[in-house]
Amino acid sequence: MGKWVGVALVALVAVLAVAGIGSYNSLVGLDQAVKAQWGQVENVYQRRLDLVPNLVATVKGAANFEQETLTRVTEARAKASQVTTTASKDILEDPAAFQQFQQAQQNLSSALSRLLVTVERYPELKATQNFSALQAQLEGTENRISVERMRFNEAAQAFNTRRGSFPTVLFAGFFGGRFAEKPYFQAQQGASEAPKVQF
Repeated sequence: MGKWVGVALVALVAVLAVAGIGSYNSLVGLDQAVKAQWGQVENVYQRRLDLVPNLVATVKGAANFEQETLTRVTEARAKASQVTTTASKDILEDPAAFQQFQQAQQNLSSALSRLLVTVERYPELKATQNFSALQAQLEGTENRISVERMRFNEAAQAFNTRRGSFPTVLFAGFFGGRFAEKPYFQAQQGASEAPKVQF
């Protein structure tokens, strides 16, 4: 009797070990997928940050353009750049840092929208070739941001679903914050669409 109990315990430990290893490996794979997708999100946001100085320089060439509008864009770009640069490598495990990143990018989107609406009053500016080229690049970048954010949310959902599923949920807690739930991008209230660029 005692022998069979021992065998059963060994079998149970073996099953738990196999399940634990499988769960750990699957979480590592999904965690890496989320981080890779986050890299893509940062990449497209950086592309937008790189475009803004060119946009501001082009608009500055227009006579009597409102300086306040340009200042808002420049400040929002600086803030977004600072948040991106200083964000910890563990931003995906830090909901406050993730929220700060998202807010800074939303502020830049808002400032760009105001700038582009203001440009409507400057037909000579809208007609320049440089401005048309920037318009096309900004439209493309906003679309890329939207796509990469959607893909990031899909990767985060796959990770979170796996993490919360049985029996993985039993093992995920053993590793502390290593496999913390991933945050999602949330749509800004009243801004479900990317800023429209119109000249």
